Amino acid sequence: MDEVHILRMTIQDYDAVRALWMTIQGFGIRALDDSREDIQRFIERNPTTSVVAEAGGKIVGSILCGSDGRQGALYHVCVAKEYRRQGIGTRMVGYCMQQLKSMGINKVGLIAFTKNDVGNAFWNQIGWKKSDVNYYEFVLNEKNITRFIGEENEHA
Repeated sequence: MDEVHILRMTIQDYDAVRALWMTIQGFGIRALDDSREDIQRFIERNPTTSVVAEAGGKIVGSILCGSDGRQGALYHVCVAKEYRRQGIGTRMVGYCMQQLKSMGINKVGLIAFTKNDVGNAFWNQIGWKKSDVNYYEFVLNEKNITRFIGEENEHA
C-alpha cells in the first residue's frame, strides 16, 4: 500500500473529497451545506483545521473541522473502506485536535448517526464518549435535505 500523507484540506480537494463521501455507506450528505460553495465558505472560515489523507495521489480520507471560537466540531469524518484499520482516521483526528488546541479550543464535539456502526465503533475505540445532552435542530432552509449514501439501494 502507498504511504499515506495527512494534509491540510483546500477547496481544490473538494471534488475528490465529495467523490469519497459518495462511497461511504450510511454517510449523510446535505443538499446545500455540502455544496462546493458552502464547503469553500467553511474552509475560508476555518483555514487550518480541515484535513485530507492522501495515498498515491488519491484522497483516501477527510475531516471537515472547525471552530466557533469556543468549541471545535468535526464533520464528515471518513476513510475509504480499503484504507481502514491502518490508523489513518486516528492520525487525521489527531491533526484536527492539534490545530484546535493551538487555537485555544478546549472541547470538541461531533455527531455520529446512530445507524453508523463503523463510525460509532471508531469513536468508542479511540476514547470518545457519548455526551449526556439532547441535540436539537431547527431547519432554516427546507432545501437542505440530508441524503444517506447507500439507502437508495435498500428500498429498491
